[in-house]
Amino acid sequence: MQQLLKQAQKMQEELGRAQKELAETEVRGTAGGGLVEVTVTGAGELTSVKISPAAVDPEDTETLADLVLAAVRDANAAAQKLQAERMGPLAQGLGGGGIPGLPF
Repeated sequence: MQQLLKQAQKMQEELGRAQKELAETEVRGTAGGGLVEVTVTGAGELTSVKISPAAVDPEDTETLADLVLAAVRDANAAAQKLQAERMGPLAQGLGGGGIPGLPF
């Protein structure tokens, strides 16, 4: 039982480290050939939006809104991929019978 608790604690520490690393890692998403660029953390927090002056047309704000949305989606997809890469092995260890007898 003691060994199971140590293994669970180790996995919890690894999970905490991975979550911290994700929160500190930035990924970018772009749209319109780079006219709009956004940055999100690996945890999915939006931290930056850059819009090229060439993307700004006062007569067509709808296109700019679409570009921002596309860039955010692109960045979020990159963040989800990063999460899967970093957290996947840990989640498999938990759900794949990493600790026998525990429900996760």
